[in-house]
Amino acid sequence: MTVLGRNWGRDQPLNDFLVRPIQATDRDWVESFIKSHWGSGIVVARGRVIRPGELDGFAVFKGKRPVGLLTFRTDGSECEIVTIDSILERKGIGTSLIDAVRKKAKAKGCKRLWLITTNDNLSALGFYQKKGFRLVAVYPDAIEPSRKLKPQIAMKAANGIPIRDELELELDLTE
Repeated sequence: MTVLGRNWGRDQPLNDFLVRPIQATDRDWVESFIKSHWGSGIVVARGRVIRPGELDGFAVFKGKRPVGLLTFRTDGSECEIVTIDSILERKGIGTSLIDAVRKKAKAKGCKRLWLITTNDNLSALGFYQKKGFRLVAVYPDAIEPSRKLKPQIAMKAANGIPIRDELELELDLTE
């Protein structure tokens, strides 16, 4: 459990936000949160349908209100971030979620923390790279077959960029 302050990392009291693992009693709101942020209870990455509401994860709370959520899954020496969302931008919520999953992955013996995002998600690409992630693969036109599995995937993002490609980023946990 981690507590963050309003100006986390700036020597301020750490008393505004609480980061903790998802618990069994959280499953209803987690499923609702996923549906409201991802358009359905599933996400599709690399041709796989994933149900993030059933995965392990971390939540950030301001009081009793969830303001951030990260879901992940581990497979051998790898940990995949499946979803990450923050309701309040630039408050350290995304950073705290990445820090929490990084610590968990290392504790499980994972060597690699990775994720898939799409070509239009420019703010996420910047965020992940600032956190030490590197772009390791581009999967051109990967979104078209994903739309067959999840028709809710838009053709264009809010920023006007056509959503076409999947990008894989990773953080080496052995360093």
